[in-house]
Amino acid sequence: MKVGLIGLPSAGKSTLFGLLTGGSPSGQNRGAIGVAKVPDPRVDRLAALYNPRRVTYATMTVTEVPDLVPAKYRQVAVAQGFDPKGFVDGLRDVDALVYVVRAFEASAVAHIRGEIAPEQDLAEMAEELLLTDWQLVQTRLERLRAAKKRSPDHESQIAALTKAAEALEAGKPLYTLDLSDDEHKALRGYSFFTDKRALVAVNLDDKQLSKGAYPGKEKLLSQAAAMEAPVIEFAALVEAEIAELDPEDRAAFMEDLGLDRTGIERLAVAAYERLGLISYFTVGEDEVRAWTIRKGSDARMAAGAIHSDIARGFIRAEVASYDELVAAGGWNALKEKGRVRLEGKEYIVADGDVMSFRFNV
Repeated sequence: MKVGLIGLPSAGKSTLFGLLTGGSPSGQNRGAIGVAKVPDPRVDRLAALYNPRRVTYATMTVTEVPDLVPAKYRQVAVAQGFDPKGFVDGLRDVDALVYVVRAFEASAVAHIRGEIAPEQDLAEMAEELLLTDWQLVQTRLERLRAAKKRSPDHESQIAALTKAAEALEAGKPLYTLDLSDDEHKALRGYSFFTDKRALVAVNLDDKQLSKGAYPGKEKLLSQAAAMEAPVIEFAALVEAEIAELDPEDRAAFMEDLGLDRTGIERLAVAAYERLGLISYFTVGEDEVRAWTIRKGSDARMAAGAIHSDIARGFIRAEVASYDELVAAGGWNALKEKGRVRLEGKEYIVADGDVMSFRFNV
C-alpha cells in the first residue's frame, strides 16, 4: 500500500518524506519513493517481553509526488521548470493522499501565492484534483460515445461516468458518490484522485506548535472534516531536530514541547489506519513482528501475509489477546491458563491479535 505526499511548492513535502522514511530530505521533487515504519507501542512491549534477536514493525510505502501547482500560477511555474504531467503521473498508483499544507512563516522561502493561508492551500489542491478527475471523465466519455465497437459494459460505463461528471461539476469528490455494485464495477479501471483516502498534514513553526494555533486553523479543520480527512499537525524543522537526538535527550526535548508522540509518528499511524490496514503479531525469541493485513481479513489471508504455503496448507490458527498475553507474561503462561484459542480459516482477524499457525504442505 502506497501513500502519496502532495503539496504546493515549499510546503515541506521533501522534509516530511525524509522524516517518514528515515532518510535525508529528497529535495528532488521527482516522485522519490521510500518505506516508512509504523510506530506501535505494542511491538515495543512485546519486544521487551521476549527480548528477541530481531524486531520488525509494520511498514508502508511513501512517495513524494512532484509539486502541485494550481492553474492560476502555472504559467510562471512552467517557465521555472515545472512539469504538470509529473504531478499527475506521480499520483496514479497511490492508495491514499497526504495533503501537506504550509502554516509556517519563513521570509527566506517564498510561498507561490505570496501569502500564508493553509486553508486556501488545501482548497486549491482539492479543486485541482476535482478538475483533473473531471477532465479524465470527459475524455473517457467522449471516446465511449464516439466508439463504433462497443463492449458489453459500454452503456454501464457511460452511465457511471456521467454520474461521476455530475458530482465533479457540483464540486463533490468522487468518494462521496453512492454507487451501486454495477457502477463500482464500471469505474474500477479508473484511478480517480478524488476517490482516494485523504489526510491533511499541517506544517507549523515552533511557536505555532507550542501554542497549537495558526492562521486559518478553524476553517482548515472544517474543510478537512468535509473531506473525511484526519488532520495531523507537525513542525518539520523541529522534528528534524528531534530525529537527530539520542533517545534520552529526545524524550526530554519532547516533554518540554508537551509532546508524547512526534507528529511524524502520529501521521504514520493515521495513514496506516486510513488505508484500512491493521496489524497482527507473531512472537518468539527469534523475532517479534507486526504483520500488515487489510481490515476484515480472515485467518487464512493473515497466514498468507507470512507465506503462501502457510495459507495453502492452513489447518488452524492459535490466537491470543495482546493484553492477556502481556499480562500473563508470555505465550506458554497464557496457554496454561487456557486463554489461547483455536480458530478456523474463516476467523476475522482483529487488530492486535497475537497468532501462530498450524499448517501442512
